[in-house]
Amino acid sequence: MSDHNADEADIEASRAPLLDHLLELRQRLIVCVAAILVGFAICFAFAAPLYEALLRPFELAGQIFAAQQKGEAHGPFDLLFVLLGLKSVSAVTGESLKLVFTAPLEFFFTKLKLAGFGAVVLTFPVLAWQTYAFVAPGLYKRERRAFLPFLLAAPVLFLMGAALVYFIILPFVLWFSLSQQIVGATGIQVQLLPKVSDYLTLVTTLLLAFGLCFQLPVVLSLLGMAGIVNSAMLWKGWRYAVFAVVVVAAIVTPPDPISQLLLSGPIVALYFISIGCVKLIERRRNAEEDA
Repeated sequence: MSDHNADEADIEASRAPLLDHLLELRQRLIVCVAAILVGFAICFAFAAPLYEALLRPFELAGQIFAAQQKGEAHGPFDLLFVLLGLKSVSAVTGESLKLVFTAPLEFFFTKLKLAGFGAVVLTFPVLAWQTYAFVAPGLYKRERRAFLPFLLAAPVLFLMGAALVYFIILPFVLWFSLSQQIVGATGIQVQLLPKVSDYLTLVTTLLLAFGLCFQLPVVLSLLGMAGIVNSAMLWKGWRYAVFAVVVVAAIVTPPDPISQLLLSGPIVALYFISIGCVKLIERRRNAEEDA
């Protein structure tokens, strides 16, 4: 029996009445909701430590800004050297990091939002597996084998984008914000005192933006498998792709060239890696057709 006939037999064996599919969908949704509730409870129990961990880039930005005020660091390039561990600054003592909330329950609702965001991130493997297990019976065996690498690559790429935000981009954003302060002997002071909710919104927005941008190889490879795009088309339009990446980087990042390069550089590299992935998919498809 050929592979095609074997795939057809597998799909025919997996056919079930509509009611059975609905019952299976309900069961998998229950598992997903239960996993999110458990993840939400865990994240809410540790909401304060999680929020403190998210404040670490703000603390580092404050230390770098204070070092610049004392003459230990100068400009964004010194900031990049500090973030990359190529230069050190002395820790600031006697000052504490300050955020405010202006509504009685603002920080409580902020912890709820943080717990919800953390629950989705924590339970993503469960959600992804339940989704895959539901659609897998309707796929050919070769399609199931091809889909699994993307299922594994998506969270890895998202974590890479999130790491870039946490360790590099977010300190840049906060340092840029701190540099806009007016602190002097004129009697007028304009200080940055962010709200706890606004800070969480900034962090989650950047994490999602960078994490989703890093999914470019997965998206283009899937489009290549579906025959919607091909490597020749992607290579021919690389100039337009680079321009689009630069525009997106300018919108997402703060208005300084270094942070824009830190986003656009990896995304452009991932675009060319995607062209290679699509090329490999095309070669494998041609080999299977020839066989």
